[in-house]
Amino acid sequence: MRTLMAAGLGLAVALGNAGAAAAQKQPTIGVFTKNFTNPAYENFRIGADKIAKAANARVIHYVPKKPDDVDEQTAEVEQALKDRPDIILFTPVHDKAMIEPVKKLNDANIPIVLFTNPLPGRFVTYIGSDDVELGYKEAVYLFKHLGGKGSIVVIEGVPAAPTNRDRLRGYQKAFAEFPGIKVLASGVGNYQQPVAREVMAKMLKEHGQIDAALVANDGMALGVLEALKDANRTTVVMSINGILDAVKQVEIGGILATVDFNTFKMACLATQAALRHLKGETVPDKIILPTEIIDKTNYKAWLVPVAERPCPSWEEVVR
Repeated sequence: MRTLMAAGLGLAVALGNAGAAAAQKQPTIGVFTKNFTNPAYENFRIGADKIAKAANARVIHYVPKKPDDVDEQTAEVEQALKDRPDIILFTPVHDKAMIEPVKKLNDANIPIVLFTNPLPGRFVTYIGSDDVELGYKEAVYLFKHLGGKGSIVVIEGVPAAPTNRDRLRGYQKAFAEFPGIKVLASGVGNYQQPVAREVMAKMLKEHGQIDAALVANDGMALGVLEALKDANRTTVVMSINGILDAVKQVEIGGILATVDFNTFKMACLATQAALRHLKGETVPDKIILPTEIIDKTNYKAWLVPVAERPCPSWEEVVR
């Protein structure tokens, strides 16, 4: 789905010394996110809109109606080639299938800021997190909580997503360090709450004792909690993202902890990077946000609704 959102009003008008008014084009930023169902991408859109509005830029959002759909995102790239935004913020729904569509944007000389998922191509910068470290720290925190022993299940994200593959690599690293952890089952939840609920429901029927669920994102963790409630079962749940609903579950003990994958901050920085590039200012090749565990000791900082949070300044993060 393509939604046009004006994040500023009208055209900026610059008056020349001769008294002639020259209209200066308002910068337009195309923002590609993967779906409307994952709160992480809603948070990204909020952050992009916030920075764009402050800069009197406008935003065109390109979002597939069907979550993570390659054909829809490919069609949206074609639309962007017609719309000709000044710069694009982009995350691929599939890191291989989207290589050629992105090449078309490169060939059209539309600059791109890439975020959350690495991809071959030519980009102004890449903004994201170290997903191997996210997965590793998530697993280690959970395994230490279990005392290094226990039978667990794993709920994976979208197989085609580099974030998922890297988080699983982090899990594997942690498994090697904790031989007392046994994986009863692993299922694909596609980073979607309803899918994860179904996957977990099946695992609960197949296994009478599950000590913990290691979950690759918060949306799926919420689905896991629904399945546990339906089955009148309990287990320890750990996940990644730091979305508001998951942090509320950390507060009440439904989720042990979550690891901050802060797409709101990524959006703030990606949009600032885009505007800096358009003004000819320097931007580093890569910006990686630090990994932080959100648990009972610090969760209150994440209880502020995303729309009410201030964006970090460029200087706070990029030094």
